[in-house]
Amino acid sequence: MDILKVVTPRGLELKGAIFGDNTNDTVFVMLTGICSNVFQNELLYTTGNLFSENGITCIIAHAHDSFSCFAYSDFSTGKQRHAGTFNDDFNMVYEDVESYVKYAKEEMGFKNIILGGHSLGSNKIIHYLGNTPDDFVDYFIVSSPVDIMHWWDVMPNIDKCFDMAKSWVDSGRGDDILPFLFGGFSPMTANAVLGFHNADNLKNCPVLSHKGETNSLYNIKCSGAFIIGSKDSVTGDSPKGFMETLNSWTKTPEHNRVIEVTDASHIFYGKHDIYAETVLDCIQNHFCLTNV
Repeated sequence: MDILKVVTPRGLELKGAIFGDNTNDTVFVMLTGICSNVFQNELLYTTGNLFSENGITCIIAHAHDSFSCFAYSDFSTGKQRHAGTFNDDFNMVYEDVESYVKYAKEEMGFKNIILGGHSLGSNKIIHYLGNTPDDFVDYFIVSSPVDIMHWWDVMPNIDKCFDMAKSWVDSGRGDDILPFLFGGFSPMTANAVLGFHNADNLKNCPVLSHKGETNSLYNIKCSGAFIIGSKDSVTGDSPKGFMETLNSWTKTPEHNRVIEVTDASHIFYGKHDIYAETVLDCIQNHFCLTNV
């Protein structure tokens, strides 16, 4: 694994991780979820390694400040924990995703680009794919996406978090990290919390809440795969049904795959190898690639 630096049009340097090099034709660009980077999320590292071993370059695409790790005390357990993204600019999602895609295409010269995401990273790539005029991406992998408005209903302390974030932003403390975990799992700045709440561009999977838009899914030009764990806790009673509904909103659902990984959670805990193998199988079948 090597560190990759991608500069956005606004001048922000995004730091990602690359497994493999550009001596082959195919790259998998994977957008991370919230509170996630390659250093503390084994799912990302496992996926990158497997792809590299099979002759496909993998770029783990961190957004904004998610490259760094943030240490904090989890008072519910009394232990130190690490998180990735505690500061993200959700207004810049399109630009961030596009920067990685264009870097892979124009700077590294890859012929086949697969764009994937996990959790909120999936919402980010749906937004990009449904709004880009370019045809750089050949295949997509959407895994564990989130119906954000439904998420607000099930996450603990969410109203308290939003109220405090607004108060802090109004008083000039937007860059400060709130004194409790956003949604019970992530330290986050007040600006990021408020930006997340207002991120209409990421409300593109409204299966449960019916609050959001589906045009982005319909406007995706390439085919791809929807992957979900059968025990994903944020997709209601039927995780596979959740994904089948998303697929039904695409222009050509018959060209896509919907795959449920048995007994896997939202983060595929304990099943990272199976997740990586599932994604690899989708891509190899689509491009008729063979192991090297």
